[in-house]
Amino acid sequence: MIGSLRKKFISISIVSILVVFSGIFFFLLIFTRMQTNRSLDLLTDTISSNDGIFPRFDPSKHHLPIQLLYSDIMAEETRFSTRFFSVWLDDQQEIVDINMDAVSTITEQDVEGYIEKVLKKDTERGWISDYRYKVTDTENGTTVVFVNGIIYKNMANRLLFTALFVLFGSAALIVILTIVVSKWAVRPVAESYEKQRQFITDANHELKTPLTLILSNLDIVESELGKSEWLDDIRSEGERMGLLINQLVTLSRMDESTDSLIQGDFDLSNAVADTVSEFQGLAEEHHYTLTSSISPSIQYHGDESLIRRLTAILLDNAIKYCDPDGKIQLSLTCRRYPVLTVENTYKDVDHLELNRLFDRFYRADKARTFSGSFGIGLSIAQSIVNSHKGNISVYKKNDMIGFRAELK
Repeated sequence: MIGSLRKKFISISIVSILVVFSGIFFFLLIFTRMQTNRSLDLLTDTISSNDGIFPRFDPSKHHLPIQLLYSDIMAEETRFSTRFFSVWLDDQQEIVDINMDAVSTITEQDVEGYIEKVLKKDTERGWISDYRYKVTDTENGTTVVFVNGIIYKNMANRLLFTALFVLFGSAALIVILTIVVSKWAVRPVAESYEKQRQFITDANHELKTPLTLILSNLDIVESELGKSEWLDDIRSEGERMGLLINQLVTLSRMDESTDSLIQGDFDLSNAVADTVSEFQGLAEEHHYTLTSSISPSIQYHGDESLIRRLTAILLDNAIKYCDPDGKIQLSLTCRRYPVLTVENTYKDVDHLELNRLFDRFYRADKARTFSGSFGIGLSIAQSIVNSHKGNISVYKKNDMIGFRAELK
């Protein structure tokens, strides 16, 4: 149980780390893409506003303030480092002129192909291969400016790679620390659970001895005084207490580990069918209709005695909480895994807290009048299913309540 709790703690931590770091990475991805587009759009706007030509540095502006002069010098350096070409189209979207002075790795045929793709997209801005383009309508036609963005893309990719490396390294370090720290994180729970388990074990030894003496002395008293109503009540309550002690010990052992399971291959269909036949007479005694639908020859690897007990618990629960003259249905099917379901009629099913039925000592009867149940049976059933790596759930259907156990 503690090992399972630690695994859940580590799993939740790892998932949380992955979600947060993935969110950070995707934010950086979107941000760098937006910044790349914004930088290239600024260049295409500058070139488009200058009729498809990058503005040149004018030395006659040396009398301007130093800030403006510096801006012009930087613009000149950008002009020499920017690879772009411009295309002019007439009103019929035919190419009139091409300016490829700033590029040397593209041909006029390539330009025609780019223009054809731009016209199909019918958007003002976008990407064609490694080029960011802008379409500008003028009085004389249309100007399309293409700016090579490969440098900006490479810079963005290097930034993303660095961020990914840092995030991955940080995530790995945090996961390692989480695995180490998880031992201390679950230690209080482990200590509390160990004390609880030890208490149940000690209570078993401390209660069983006096209980055995009470029942033994009761036999002696009955042999001397004869049977009486009060002695019968004492015996009934003593046997009830013994049953409770045995169930608590069983539950404690089930939670402790799965090492005690006696696993082997057996015919699951026969095991379930045998258990159903054992409850057939009890169901008839209470005037219930017990029917079963069991797929034949289902083979299973597990603890046969525990699986029989699981079936018995579900059937016993159905008989205890079935409506008068009601019906109980059991089915066993197998697709990927064997699935055992037990349903019974229960008109007050809508008033049940289904999510609490597997809680220990929980009983739907708020007055807690004794009906032969301690509220532990379903907890034992859940522990049996969990020990076989399966899952069990409860559901309601019309006026029926059902339990579904998937055995893996």
